[in-house]
Amino acid sequence: MGTNQSNKIPEIRQTIVCNAPIERVWEAVATSEGIAAWFMPNDFKPIEGYEFQLNAGPFGMSPCKVMELDPPKRLSFTWGKDWTVTFELTTLEDGTTEFTLIHSGWDPDTVTEFGETHIVVRDRMANGWVGLLKALRIHVEA
Repeated sequence: MGTNQSNKIPEIRQTIVCNAPIERVWEAVATSEGIAAWFMPNDFKPIEGYEFQLNAGPFGMSPCKVMELDPPKRLSFTWGKDWTVTFELTTLEDGTTEFTLIHSGWDPDTVTEFGETHIVVRDRMANGWVGLLKALRIHVEA
């Protein structure tokens, strides 16, 4: 039932431009220390296939796995049992970096580990990413 394309919930896709070189943004999104500075504490390592944990505070530890690593352009990892998060980076002509977040895996029939449907969680997560990407921009532009 949830595999029908018309029933799918759209991915979260958000793009920002950071006044920082791509290497600085990559360091912030593809190292444990960088990710902790703007997102969540973690034990991430930039190794394809590496399994790590995001510390989601009151929601506990979330299991993740690095699925794709193409420095300094693309990082993709699974998050929990349902989602994939992808970071795409592009250098713009003026030396700034375009950063795109893609959070996919939403399905109207799926319930999270915490007992909420994806329909309920998606809007909360989309709003949360707005603040997180602002924190990322502030971090890399400091």
